[in-house]
Amino acid sequence: MNWAVAGALGFSLALDAFAVSCAIPLYAPGVGLAGALRAAGAFGLFQTVMPLLGFWLAGNFLDVIEPVDHWVAFFLLAFVGGHMSFEGISALRATEAARKAMRRKLSGDPTRGSLLFLLALGTSIDALAVGVSFVGLELHVYGTAAVIGGITFALSLFGVLGAGRLSRNIGDGRCEILGGVILVLLGAKILLQGLFC
Repeated sequence: MNWAVAGALGFSLALDAFAVSCAIPLYAPGVGLAGALRAAGAFGLFQTVMPLLGFWLAGNFLDVIEPVDHWVAFFLLAFVGGHMSFEGISALRATEAARKAMRRKLSGDPTRGSLLFLLALGTSIDALAVGVSFVGLELHVYGTAAVIGGITFALSLFGVLGAGRLSRNIGDGRCEILGGVILVLLGAKILLQGLFC
């Protein structure tokens, strides 16, 4: 198993969930350990399952993908990374008034029910696309998915519990930008390996 690639994927994909986790206490003050565990568990579970789903979908088209797998991996990772970075830049430009308005729109406990489901699903869509790129990578698929889920769980738990000051400093788009850059660089590495190795 390639621990370096699994760790890089896990860290970059987890940053979206981490940013959302940091924001949870701002929307729902007083979230305790139980709420933090629920949120982290949901984010970690979705980040584990979605790459496997993407890999399974891509595996059904392996004969078509295999000759160009490094290009597929590159474009998927570059697209997802670019999208994450764009969203992060947009969040950095958001005004404080817009942030307050967004907080008012969110009603309910973000660590329960359908709201938690939507947050977990929304932060794991990128992982589905990355799972498609697994076909072109020589990775232990289940181990890599478990690493991604584990890192997401840990960062999300830390995000909810340690949010306060931390979320005000890094929950404004910087996480998404960093995650996006990591994914683009990882895609470029895969493309170069596919072309020259």
